[in-house]
Amino acid sequence: MAELRLEELSASNVVAANALTMKPGQEQFVAPVSYSAAAAVTNPVTSWQRVVRDGDEVVAFIMGNFDPNAESEEFRSILWRINVDAEDQGRGVGTFAVQALADEARARGLDRIYVIWEPGELGPEQFFLRSGFLPIGETQYGETIGALDL
Repeated sequence: MAELRLEELSASNVVAANALTMKPGQEQFVAPVSYSAAAAVTNPVTSWQRVVRDGDEVVAFIMGNFDPNAESEEFRSILWRINVDAEDQGRGVGTFAVQALADEARARGLDRIYVIWEPGELGPEQFFLRSGFLPIGETQYGETIGALDL
């Protein structure tokens, strides 16, 4: 594994980010990167989108949102999406991406980030728990709200 690095989502890497593959069964828990790219157009000030590169290859995508004016606290500093290519899962890429989001939150003077996930056998819960997020509640739809203190 070459040294992982972050790069802003851009026209030059969005196709590679959108081509990231999931393991069978994971698709139901992850929205395509193209949905996230569209969100950046509507929320360019608060949206934080990056790809993770391993050498020249895009191996992951992460999207956070930082909105100090959001009505709900969990939406003020949140991990919206993380997609790690199926072949690159389990080698620290996702952890690297979450740490980068946490670093960005700290740089903005925040002391906590949130994530919301749908429970399920092939879902992201174990990843989020290993990354340090602790369940703190549920949404009205039964999704888990997790928090990571920085």
